[in-house]
Amino acid sequence: MSEIIRIDQNARRSRASVFGDLVFLAGQVADDKSGDIAQQTREALAKVDDMLARADTDKSRLLSVHIWLKSMDDFDAMNAVYDAWVVPGNAPTRACGKVELADPGYRIEVIATAARR
Repeated sequence: MSEIIRIDQNARRSRASVFGDLVFLAGQVADDKSGDIAQQTREALAKVDDMLARADTDKSRLLSVHIWLKSMDDFDAMNAVYDAWVVPGNAPTRACGKVELADPGYRIEVIATAARR
């Protein structure tokens, strides 16, 4: 049976969990909640990159990405940053929707699943 590895865990959540060859990321958000959607998207995606590296993989191995936006008015600006970030030829499945995020300052939250190397 495969061991479950939990990365950056506290009493409520782990920022990443690894089981076998799969990596599951918790929602990643920007640290600077005062930024516009482009800045918050860059920060959230940088955190995805960091968590994937800590789980011994990278964004070229993404299987699925879920994006939650505070407002669908941010969709095009978020996509401009996201499209530049995705590895060409390795686009994961993706869903995007409008939700009420945990803090009103957040404009985006990114949840991802990837394969390990």
